[in-house]
Amino acid sequence: MEQLKKINHLKQLSVDYLSGFEFDCIKKMFVKRTFLIFLVMISFSAFEGNAQKVVFVDTEYILKRIPAYEAAQEQLNKSSQKWQQEVEAAYQGVSDMYKKYQAENIFLSAEMKTKRENEIVETEKSAKQLQQKYFGAEGELFKKREALIKPIQDQIYNAISTIAADKGLGGVFDKATGSGLIFSDPKLDISDEVLKQLGFTQ
Repeated sequence: MEQLKKINHLKQLSVDYLSGFEFDCIKKMFVKRTFLIFLVMISFSAFEGNAQKVVFVDTEYILKRIPAYEAAQEQLNKSSQKWQQEVEAAYQGVSDMYKKYQAENIFLSAEMKTKRENEIVETEKSAKQLQQKYFGAEGELFKKREALIKPIQDQIYNAISTIAADKGLGGVFDKATGSGLIFSDPKLDISDEVLKQLGFTQ
């Protein structure tokens, strides 16, 4: 009975997986979670008595103007699409096994039913493991993203830190995340200065 309960859940596997896996969500999570949600703080001695200034950058604006980032995104998308197809095929295999089991169920002995149910459950487990391998928290997509994007991330962070130190800035907010930023004066946007520091000009 427990096996049958598990198998009944398999009907929605493909639908649930496809609806939960969208590339737009991956891109948004990538921008918001893996890139520059930070506040750069620089301390000055009390003898200087300078008021600290807070400015902001727009990391989405910066990233779109860095060719290496666009190339990295293209590689990530290609890999994601390839791995998604593999995972979808694995879940489709589970769905096909379940449909066949339903069609032949009436002709199977109790022993054969149990055997087929166990096979379906094991196949489902393998599909989930494959999905985790590619798209899990420490999966292939995460590793590839780290390898391709972190060098760009570090360059931008270093450029911002350099500008912040040169200008005596107290903080740099990322406009792209919108975290706590209700109003921003365009005169305080140093995004173009960051691009210039990185060697990119308009």
